[in-house]
Amino acid sequence: MCPFPRRLVNGDGGYFERGRMVAHCLLLETPSHGLALVDTGLGEDDKRDPTGRLGRAFTVATGLGGGAFHTALEQVRALGFDPRDVRNILVTHLDLDHAGGLPDFPEATVHLHADERDAALHPRGLERERYRRCHFAHGPKWSPYPAEGEPWKGFRCVRSLPGLPPEVLALPLPGHTRGHACIAVDLGGRWLVHGGDALFHRSIVEPSEGPFPAGLRAFERLVAMDLPRVLDNHKRLRELVREHREEVTVFSAHDSVQFDRLVAARRS
Repeated sequence: MCPFPRRLVNGDGGYFERGRMVAHCLLLETPSHGLALVDTGLGEDDKRDPTGRLGRAFTVATGLGGGAFHTALEQVRALGFDPRDVRNILVTHLDLDHAGGLPDFPEATVHLHADERDAALHPRGLERERYRRCHFAHGPKWSPYPAEGEPWKGFRCVRSLPGLPPEVLALPLPGHTRGHACIAVDLGGRWLVHGGDALFHRSIVEPSEGPFPAGLRAFERLVAMDLPRVLDNHKRLRELVREHREEVTVFSAHDSVQFDRLVAARRS
């Protein structure tokens, strides 16, 4: 995604440049549960008709009107996998830029917080703009989970998920949306936490990477369903990284610098 202007979105560059944001998805290959996908980004149908499916305001603001983006489906195939082997999808939330690819994996079970499913299927107020019914028209195989769970590294409630190994956990952190959740994956001695939109910039968990770009901060506050909870989530994630720095990495779904770092680490 290429929102404008770069200086207010990325914190560098000029006021007349477009910025760079990503829709970071994780593909997990499990020994006995097939492939699992964390978030789906935008989908194939969105690429063919971005304005019709995503709305003119979104496509203009993000610079995606021409459909110039890669989909999770393309990436799964590029890695040599059959998309039908994606048996489970874990969504941090159902905003259009996180759930647009759901129709590309129609047989997958979709794990999400129960409040998030309800918000998407029965939206109110601002929610009517952020969720797109075309992304759910195929009738996803929903597998909603409640907020209750077990403690984990200072968090009161985390959830293991049916059909997935215990190394994959959901951390309910509502605020950005009614049922937002982060997804934690145990890589064997180190946890990778997909923060979704619980944070929009790496400076939230890496203060030395600040400041938080002003435009991004304003957008986060504008779209928050519960701003006090968003700010509390920032604090909790910052404490998680500070107290478990050697064993936990938290990243934002949209931070391109964190994305590049993780891609480089995977290739090395």
